Amino acid sequence: MSTSDQDQAVDTPIAGPETVSEPGSEAASEIVPETDDEAIAEAAAETAAETESQRLTPRQARRLRIVLSSVGMAAMAVVLALRIASRSSVLVVGVYGLALILCGIVIELSRNGRTRLGSWLLAVGLLAAIGSDWLLIP
Repeated sequence: MSTSDQDQAVDTPIAGPETVSEPGSEAASEIVPETDDEAIAEAAAETAAETESQRLTPRQARRLRIVLSSVGMAAMAVVLALRIASRSSVLVVGVYGLALILCGIVIELSRNGRTRLGSWLLAVGLLAAIGSDWLLIP
């Protein structure tokens, strides 16, 4: 801190570009309200509350992954039942059986706090199951 910074009082507002103007202009006739510490603190608290409300807590993220994995597991079970009814094949059971196992692994990972890894595994695994169903199973 330089000596010129120390000469100013702590509560002295710093002149911004909107407060410096020529005497005859319209901006000079407007009164620029001073900001007080309470208004700044209140705005900061509102901003912090907005960002906290947008992000999920770790517990909410784990529960969301568990619900998504459970829904994926139920969907894979339904598709497996429909595919076996139309065409019984070892490939059908293998592909959808692995997808069901993957959903169970993601649920366990989410319960243990590994939500990012579980999210990636769930997305990649379900896309791989759908892709292999489309490519491998006639």
